Amino acid sequence: MRLSQFHLSTTKEVPADAEIASHQLMLRAGMIRKLAAGIYTWSPLGLKVLRRVENVVREEMNAAGAVEMLMPSVQPKELWEETGRWEKFGGQLLKIKDRKHGEFCYGPTHEEVVTDFARNELKSYKQLPLTVYQIQTKFRDEIRPRFGVMRAREFLMKDAYSFHIDADSLDTEYWNMYRAYERIFTRLGLSFRAVHADTGAIGGSASHEFHVLADSGEDAIAFSDGSDYAANVEMAEAVSPGERAAPAEDLRDVDTPTQTSCEEVAELMGIPLTRTVKSVALMGDETVGFVLALVRGDHGVNEIKLSKLAGMGESRLATEDEIRDHLGANPGFLGPLKPQKAITVIADRSVAAMADFVVGANRDGFHIAGVNWGRDLPEPAVVADIRNVVEGDPSPDGKGTLGIARGIEVGHVFQLGDKYAAAMDATVLDENGKARVMSMGCYGIGVSRIVAAAIEQNHDEAGIIWPQPMAPWDAVVCMINPKGDAATIEAAEALYADLQKAGMDVAFDDRGLRPGVMFADIELIGVPHRIVVSPRGLEAGTFEYRGRRDSEAQNLDRSALLEKLGIA
Repeated sequence: MRLSQFHLSTTKEVPADAEIASHQLMLRAGMIRKLAAGIYTWSPLGLKVLRRVENVVREEMNAAGAVEMLMPSVQPKELWEETGRWEKFGGQLLKIKDRKHGEFCYGPTHEEVVTDFARNELKSYKQLPLTVYQIQTKFRDEIRPRFGVMRAREFLMKDAYSFHIDADSLDTEYWNMYRAYERIFTRLGLSFRAVHADTGAIGGSASHEFHVLADSGEDAIAFSDGSDYAANVEMAEAVSPGERAAPAEDLRDVDTPTQTSCEEVAELMGIPLTRTVKSVALMGDETVGFVLALVRGDHGVNEIKLSKLAGMGESRLATEDEIRDHLGANPGFLGPLKPQKAITVIADRSVAAMADFVVGANRDGFHIAGVNWGRDLPEPAVVADIRNVVEGDPSPDGKGTLGIARGIEVGHVFQLGDKYAAAMDATVLDENGKARVMSMGCYGIGVSRIVAAAIEQNHDEAGIIWPQPMAPWDAVVCMINPKGDAATIEAAEALYADLQKAGMDVAFDDRGLRPGVMFADIELIGVPHRIVVSPRGLEAGTFEYRGRRDSEAQNLDRSALLEKLGIA
């Protein structure tokens, strides 16, 4: 591609509304242009990168035995009502009406559509297993789209779905897709981690997320320094600290007139924060009612773990009136001792193992110290892992301790089981001629998000540093020829043609720009190899070569250059 014939529009200015590196650099490099909040036009340069990612994804999905198809992006309301997600999916579901007032949505995902396809196409267990996929635009109406294409409303996604006669077959395909994802992210040159994850709005029984590791990542990942254990912090298990010590203190009031947080109380009393207990008031369903969730003062409640407990699936924070009605105090002075009405106490494992701890007294301006289970209050109704893990916690597999890293989720695999197939009556005849509900798997990759995640992981002050498989071009031949020397033009054209014949995707910068401006553009857009053809170099019999990660340029003869490019 001759850059004189290509639309390349770069800028030096950092856009004011771009908060993270990938958003800034994609705008500066001219890869994307904002059309509306969370909706972007991909320029020719951006599309080249997007297509290279897409090609790797497609090749590995095909190699794994998946079959490509394409489903409508606009989906009828009736399908979503069959699974109960028309209302449950929430505000992210963009609902639209046609001229006949029929209700539709713009697909954020395609479980309903693909299940409808399967129930009409698949009749016998002999047609299973089957894995289909598509690469298609999705739309989720994010309440606060931000970070460019990292959290856009419209995005490009690869979504795959598998159908099986039983759970064993599903499990086999799940790990087949897991390994395919590992190959995809490895081929793309990304540093990534697969982690145990929550199934979220998609649902299902088992789930792994694939995260590109980057400091700007929105997700926290817990990983062991002694094994390959890794999990999203939402799912990472906080193991029990062991046996509870015997009581050693008497129960006593502590005057805390303005101290409403565990940190303030610990500082006032001159004790470690780990001696305090944090009380979070919630309302569960009718079986549990008013709930006091207890975690150690230095820990935070994990809402995902809490929601999985009986009666807590639809829980919410209690109102101040509900709190005063049950506990007789205002927030900041709450605890499990002597409530005014019946409550359910859910204690984290670490709290259940504490002795002589400090909690709110259920009287404004007071806390109570020296509190012990069994002696001063009943044992908690429920003891469970309800906290977020922290750095230094023991790994749940018993090997090493946990560290916390930041990650950008770029892929997710689910074992859905019969969640959608049962709701939509998607059955096949088994070997005995009986109708059997199919088991399903779901496997997604954020193709457009990968582009941004790669930049977050690979950039410097000059711009993007693409991993070779994702770069818009493998190399750029830059011609510096201010006097229009014919020999320089001929040499540059010949090198450009030879590199193309060797199978490289090469750009030819024939725009006639000054070297500094030209080189700044090439560094900004992140091309891995830059080769300069100039009258001075030709006179010396060399080309100037610089890799995007190199600190200095090198003058190489033709054979050395081709060897450097791996095509000698």
